[in-house]
Amino acid sequence: MNRKPIVAIVGRPNVGKSTFVNRLAGARHSIVDDLPGVTRDRIYFDVEWQNKGFTVIDTGGIIPGDNDDIMVSIFDQAKLACEEADKIIFIVDGQEGINPVDYDIANILRQSGKKVFVAVNKCDNKNALMMTSDFYALALGDPIGISALHGSGGVGDLLELVTEDFEVTDDEEKDNHIKIAIVGRPNAGKSSIVNALLNADRVIVSDVSGTTRDSIDSYIRYNDKEFIIVDTAGIRKKSKVDYGVEKFAVDRAIRSIRDCDVAVLVIDAKEGISDQDKKISSIVTEAGKGLIVAINKWDLVDDKNSTTINKFEKELSSDIPFLSFAPKIFISAVTKQRLGQIFDKSIEVYEQCIKRVSTGLLNKVINEAYALNPPTSFKGKRLKIYYTTQAKTQPPTFILFVNNEELLKDSYKRYIENKLREAFGFFGTPIRISVRARGEKKTKGK
Repeated sequence: MNRKPIVAIVGRPNVGKSTFVNRLAGARHSIVDDLPGVTRDRIYFDVEWQNKGFTVIDTGGIIPGDNDDIMVSIFDQAKLACEEADKIIFIVDGQEGINPVDYDIANILRQSGKKVFVAVNKCDNKNALMMTSDFYALALGDPIGISALHGSGGVGDLLELVTEDFEVTDDEEKDNHIKIAIVGRPNAGKSSIVNALLNADRVIVSDVSGTTRDSIDSYIRYNDKEFIIVDTAGIRKKSKVDYGVEKFAVDRAIRSIRDCDVAVLVIDAKEGISDQDKKISSIVTEAGKGLIVAINKWDLVDDKNSTTINKFEKELSSDIPFLSFAPKIFISAVTKQRLGQIFDKSIEVYEQCIKRVSTGLLNKVINEAYALNPPTSFKGKRLKIYYTTQAKTQPPTFILFVNNEELLKDSYKRYIENKLREAFGFFGTPIRISVRARGEKKTKGK
């Protein structure tokens, strides 16, 4: 697969970079707020304009010379984005006019040696459009007035210039990536794991809880297999989440779980298993996604011996018994101990998620399970399973055609699930079992 051209969106805080990216992507992918510095990391999106595909990097607002640790990290991330990009769109504020910081950023962009396009944003009226000429002073070529919020002005002209030498996207090109979402509560080490996997400071890592606000996609190849790694904001209890940017970030993390193929639940080995870990694992299983439990910071666990892992697994099984189907890996983002297992296990789990069982073999297993352990009768009636079929994958979903759906109790449904796992694996993926009474057209239950 040929690499798509990369376009970096840069500028000082609050000039509308994320709004512009959202306009390109056709959805509110980046968190948009009036608070400067809301976008902290560089965030990647695939965009198509007139059948030309390219990747956009949304960066944090640049304030050259700012000594605040987070702002310095944002500045570094923006510089890395410029190094990685083929072209750069420099967003400035048409309503406010030229700002001294714009000159500093312009100097940095000139040093990059990349083609830079100056987009004068917030040109929502004639007065603002008239001010675009002021930005010739940046000495970066012809400024183009746009309105990212409304999609008006010269947005089309800008994209025409940016993509003029891009190749037309091949419609037959398939996306074979496995999408892995790294999830967990704040400070469990999610961003450190992503950085260690990528061997780069791709995501800002800080001791400040909640540093990652957006869900951030990174592309990586491991053993000739392509992956998308998504670093998500730490998910806290609702009662501790402030309304606004943090709430949007948590919502985005939950949405990333729903969009992924496999979720890696990161648990802090030193802190142990929390109620929030249970909640997050429930979100993953309810979404029907593949799941791997990664116990991070294993290098910090004292007095380890041959039984330490077994003890932790027993504790995990006791605290979150419904995760028995998920593989557990014990890793360290700092020492990179067993980090490669994230990719290896993700491949295995994904294959289980998309597994399809032949109808004949499926019914043989269910019939044998029924004969081995017939369900108990209820009010003089006994459940009969006439026929079983697999309805879909991701997650594997099975429909049992029975005489009376009310006779299939949860305990027997769990027994059927266990027999399916014994026979076919389905390791790392939830299983859905639906019931349809004979003569019914609609599926009921799970």
